[in-house]
Amino acid sequence: MTQTTVRPALFQPTRLGPLQLPNRLVMAPLTRNRAGADGVPGALMATYYAQRASAGLIIAEGTTPNAVGRTYPNIPAIHSEAHVAGWRRVTDAVRSAGGTMFLQLQHGGRVGHPLNSGLMPLAPSPVPLPETIHTPDGRRPSVVPREMTVQDIRSTVADFAQAARNAVAAGFAGVEVHAANGQLLHQFMARNTNHRTDAYGGPAENRVRFAVEVTRAVADAIGPDRVGLRISPANTVNGIEEGDTERLYPALIDALADTGLAYLHIEFADPTDALFTTLRDAWPGTLMANPDLGWPGPLPADGGQAAGERLLAAGADLISLGRGFIANPDLVARLRTGAPLNPVREKYTMYVGGATGYTDYPALTA
Repeated sequence: MTQTTVRPALFQPTRLGPLQLPNRLVMAPLTRNRAGADGVPGALMATYYAQRASAGLIIAEGTTPNAVGRTYPNIPAIHSEAHVAGWRRVTDAVRSAGGTMFLQLQHGGRVGHPLNSGLMPLAPSPVPLPETIHTPDGRRPSVVPREMTVQDIRSTVADFAQAARNAVAAGFAGVEVHAANGQLLHQFMARNTNHRTDAYGGPAENRVRFAVEVTRAVADAIGPDRVGLRISPANTVNGIEEGDTERLYPALIDALADTGLAYLHIEFADPTDALFTTLRDAWPGTLMANPDLGWPGPLPADGGQAAGERLLAAGADLISLGRGFIANPDLVARLRTGAPLNPVREKYTMYVGGATGYTDYPALTA
């Protein structure tokens, strides 16, 4: 009798819009601070991403759509011809290795500093980041951001749309709009950072307006099936306090449900949480889920495979993993075969340095 082998759902191929993905494992966007001082990706970044091309999809790290949106030193950007050329070298390398990439578009808002961008940060309201921020001169006190005018908002929406066009020109299959982790779009959504009294402040339906306008403009620019949206409900990173999470995200999804986006990406998703179920039921398209693996604790021995399978069983379509891909360029093969994982090295090398802790993690040997 021939025995049929049933592959775990994580390793089954799937479609994402026009893309055929070889598996459901996504490399999550991971800030690594390895671009040049001018935000241009270099050869080291091309090597790093090509090493991880076996992921069903790679979402490249948060990349700024304009100069004022820069968060920290050595963060990549996508608002100049040099940026496009640098990223094209990366996407060419990944494509040659058989991989597919999206680019995450990230505007830091108040998570920025004049020493990093040369400009005063912009935000929905003049509420500073409640902590110091890393700069080329070391950690410095945060500054009070300038409150965005309606014209600033319109210009920023246009910058996101142009950044998406630039990303496609650089060879990316699509982009992810970053509305999570206390960055600018999330700042508009949270009560403690948005004190506005105009159409972008007040009730949840107004506070999601900017994120909706950005996402729709990006979808109009390159096509909705090339666009994902990342959210992190109830995440308090970078001093965020949403205040009405249970109303906020249904309002956001209701405003975008008809767009035909490629996916909705939920960070730190919990399949037992009522909000996850609510969002899964409300979102009509592909849902990508990123499991909470206990950051900053150690990575689970299985790299998050069991947590990912639970999320798939709860209705997710794709699973994004972060630290597992940092330490294991061949994470898909290791999980598929049950091979041991490389441990993640000290936190310092995650965000600072060159090849060490970046491209020198070993792959399996035959």
